[in-house]
Amino acid sequence: MSPKLAASYKSPAQRARVVTEYWAEQNLFCPACLADHLSPSPANTRAIDFGCSRCSQTFQLKAKSSPIANKVVDGTYSALMAALCSDTAPNLFLLQYNRTAWTVVNLTLIPHFAFPPSAIECRKPLSASARRAGWVGCFIVLPRIPADARIGIIRDGEQLPASVVRAQYQRLLPLKRIATPMRGWTLDVLSAVRNLGKPEFTNADIYERADDLRAQHPENRHVTDKIRQQLQILRDTGFLTHTGRGSWRLA
Repeated sequence: MSPKLAASYKSPAQRARVVTEYWAEQNLFCPACLADHLSPSPANTRAIDFGCSRCSQTFQLKAKSSPIANKVVDGTYSALMAALCSDTAPNLFLLQYNRTAWTVVNLTLIPHFAFPPSAIECRKPLSASARRAGWVGCFIVLPRIPADARIGIIRDGEQLPASVVRAQYQRLLPLKRIATPMRGWTLDVLSAVRNLGKPEFTNADIYERADDLRAQHPENRHVTDKIRQQLQILRDTGFLTHTGRGSWRLA
């Protein structure tokens, strides 16, 4: 990174923003097409930091000097939920950097179609004495996003080839073709399958996660039926292989 770019700024937050955004402008590429660079958005563009001039994908960058925790602070809860429902949310880059050495430690990509509504946690409204009294923000809860959809680009300082990143993004595209109201269920069941921690499982295994899925989808009274439906969708989209009656294997 180039910390000299921020020499005229006093605020640590401003310095970090200038340095990380410049690094991103110079180094980020589009995972959805073959574009080698992303273009920065006009100043004050809400929730979108970069765009691809070739395929029109949009991206948001969140950078921290500390490790990325399980919860990532995001903007207005209602705005993000509306963006998910309308399928207009940007792809998300999560960047961890070393502020002493000014180097990138980890960079993760989450495609815009891989956020289930259950991964968006509403925060408490700001108090009446706050400057933005009543404003309601949100957290992105990363463990509720399937591990398949958290694509590592840089891991512990080692960069993966762009071809590998793009291949992982392409593998996830069948999820994008699922209708938005249904996709949340599909992603939640995929997370539940991943959380079993084994490559082969049975219907009985995944039914043990029914209470968690019921809590995420309280409007549904037929959770086990829904789980079976989603297992079939995950089979059809290439994430699972059906090995026998009530038996499955991760692809």
